[in-house]
Amino acid sequence: MTTGVHQVRSGGVLANPARGLILSRLRTAAALAAVGTLALAGCGTDVDDITVGSGKGWTSAHHDGRNTGVSPVTGSRKLSLSWSRPVGGPIEQGVTLGPDGQLFVTTVTAGNCAILSLQMPTGRKRFCNPLGPNAISAPTVVDSGTNVYVGDDGGFSAFNSIGQPRWRTAVAGVPVSAQFTGDGNILTITQSGQVDVLSRQTGGRVVPTTQLLGEPDLLDYPDLTRPASGQGLDDCAIGGPQCPVANISPIDTSSGRFFITLWKPGKPTAALVALRYADNKIQQEWSADMLTEGSATSPTLSADGRTVYVGDNTHRLIAVDAADGRTKWVQPLEWAPRGGISVSSDGLIIPSGDDGFLLALRDKGDAAEIIWERKDLTLRGTPVQTAGNTGYTAAAIGDGINLITFDTKSGATVDSDPLPNAKGTTTGTAIGAKGEVILATRIGEIFTFEPEQ
Repeated sequence: MTTGVHQVRSGGVLANPARGLILSRLRTAAALAAVGTLALAGCGTDVDDITVGSGKGWTSAHHDGRNTGVSPVTGSRKLSLSWSRPVGGPIEQGVTLGPDGQLFVTTVTAGNCAILSLQMPTGRKRFCNPLGPNAISAPTVVDSGTNVYVGDDGGFSAFNSIGQPRWRTAVAGVPVSAQFTGDGNILTITQSGQVDVLSRQTGGRVVPTTQLLGEPDLLDYPDLTRPASGQGLDDCAIGGPQCPVANISPIDTSSGRFFITLWKPGKPTAALVALRYADNKIQQEWSADMLTEGSATSPTLSADGRTVYVGDNTHRLIAVDAADGRTKWVQPLEWAPRGGISVSSDGLIIPSGDDGFLLALRDKGDAAEIIWERKDLTLRGTPVQTAGNTGYTAAAIGDGINLITFDTKSGATVDSDPLPNAKGTTTGTAIGAKGEVILATRIGEIFTFEPEQ
């Protein structure tokens, strides 16, 4: 028996804005439940026979460790709605899928459901567990054994496929980024800049914690209190200065190098930072102050790991040399990119952002080339790509939202399916092992489409 509860010191101190009316009403009950969860301990062994990913499903918010937003499944060009259902609360992060299609999403509800799991064929609830109220801002990751890993207020937890808790580890802040490392551990990063590598078996720290904002000097500030776990989260959606780490970091599992968008307090601009997890430590390789007015775009790694693509709030898509932080090219966009950047193995780049339209570019080395654009399709979610030159995205059609199936070579629409009565925008697009397409709206409804036979 090994305990999964570990204490850490907190990082920087920022202001704590309100999370909104629904979070205010639910915070007390949810936080009390989260405190109770801290007492959990996990049982495990030193032998891990479960791989981090099977290549099936949609194991992280942007599909994989590189954040590519690309599935190896050959996408269907004719879909029909299988089922839809409300979850009882808002949704901020995309849906993830285990290898057998089990769905996972974080939310916050009146019944204190924070991590919800549903069955693919019917949408029937598998489990719904309480966590802290800010779990809604935390993405989930799923391994090949359908174990799910998720953060919340001051902690990072693991559950098995039926919702039984495996372990919980204390952290400072809320983990807004989670990825599997090349050696089968979990890399977590909180919005306040705490970086940890945790064992998937026990939750124990594999290397010492790294604080990107530095440790507070308790001699100079003896009365310093631990900041609220959720402070600054409201700024993460736009990559604002109150959220030091706003995005999901990609990782090159072969080298251990990973990339963080970091806005340090008092700095005029945000940085793209490269770190490496190797040799039983985390060390910084380079930092480049390039993200003007911040970034709400999760960086994406190219297939060869040599280029990082990231956007900023001055409507720029930037290609960066992964080895040294040198800017390769800058492509102006007509909108500020948000969410993910889908990058295929042959270099087709499709950025997202609800103020933008469907657009595809290709990396030419020292410049980007626009391959096609669809200004008639206003984005309402994150475009993704599949094998077979097929892509999917949510777009505004009339007063509603449609799932658009498009040809990635030409951008042409090949199918259009309404999300019945859907409003607003979606949090992401996920592809199942059998070609299912799943979207979640921010107001809290999940829609699942399946290939027509």
